[in-house]
Amino acid sequence: MGICDRLFQLKDRVAIVTGSSSGLGVTFAKGLAEAGAHVVLAARRKERLDAIALEIEAMGSKVLAVECDITREEDVERLVAVTLRKFDRLDVLVNNAGMTHVVAAENESREMFQQVLDVNVSGAFACARICGKVMLKAGSGSIINIASIMGVVGIGLVPQAAYNASKGAVVNLTRELAAQWARRGVRVNAIAPGWFPSEMTDELFENEEGHKFIRKRTPMGRAGLPEELLGPMLLLASDASSYMTGQIIIVDGGWTIV
Repeated sequence: MGICDRLFQLKDRVAIVTGSSSGLGVTFAKGLAEAGAHVVLAARRKERLDAIALEIEAMGSKVLAVECDITREEDVERLVAVTLRKFDRLDVLVNNAGMTHVVAAENESREMFQQVLDVNVSGAFACARICGKVMLKAGSGSIINIASIMGVVGIGLVPQAAYNASKGAVVNLTRELAAQWARRGVRVNAIAPGWFPSEMTDELFENEEGHKFIRKRTPMGRAGLPEELLGPMLLLASDASSYMTGQIIIVDGGWTIV
């Protein structure tokens, strides 16, 4: 095995992927499994998780499906406990679960705003904190937060103030956790995707105007393909990024450079 193979090797490592019942979460889970990791699927829709688990098992990886609402701390505690019971280790957390409301700011109620923050910020922090304790005890681990280009720029034409605020918080939460845990062996980085097809972007991708909007504004002239996020994912999950922490990898076809 060459040095590159060793650096990107995930064989027998254990990864939790939240929000893995649909969309990009499924892509992340399958990509980690293909790279040799054992995967723990976590989301609220257990029947979907069970179906995806069968697909991953067919790939030859061990998999565990756990119903989990990340806004309930007891659910996250249980998720980590059952992971450790089955695999006796935890190496990677992909903090992917998220939600949004597409609504003009003047019509976005405080309750709607808070609901998004509860999932995207408080829930993500709970996952990072509880998984982080296990990793800190082991002296190693990689936490990968899924942020967004909306955490570093505004957009206006797709109004979602709570989502943008939450992803901005995820960006700096990533940096702070990285700074606190760097000397203790736990790396914390983030991926900030641009426009990719997922449950949250279905409405945009369902009409030609949405596609025109993306093509016109993106220097590469197209939306991203889900598998184009796997390179950064595998980089951050593996030893190939052993000297990286607190970094935000933007994958957006050039959206944020113009």
